[in-house]
Amino acid sequence: MTFLDYLISVDARTALMGRMMQRLGVDRQLKVVADHSAVTSRAVDRCRSCGHQDECSTWLDEHQQADDPPDYCRNRDLIARLQHAAAQR
Repeated sequence: MTFLDYLISVDARTALMGRMMQRLGVDRQLKVVADHSAVTSRAVDRCRSCGHQDECSTWLDEHQQADDPPDYCRNRDLIARLQHAAAQR
């Protein structure tokens, strides 16, 4: 794998995380949490280290709306906390 391939791969995984947050309706909530930059950075790192990019992309393509992410999602707990916080507003 070349460095350029790596960068493209990292960017694609970051895009998957953004799509997942939007699909589950927590993208706005993520922007207003305390220390949102650090929280987002850790979420991106979890997504980047996931080995389910193909499954994730397929899942996102097949689910226009969803209440929960797939079981393998490494940001599942964060998404649940963001959904809970949004429901409290």
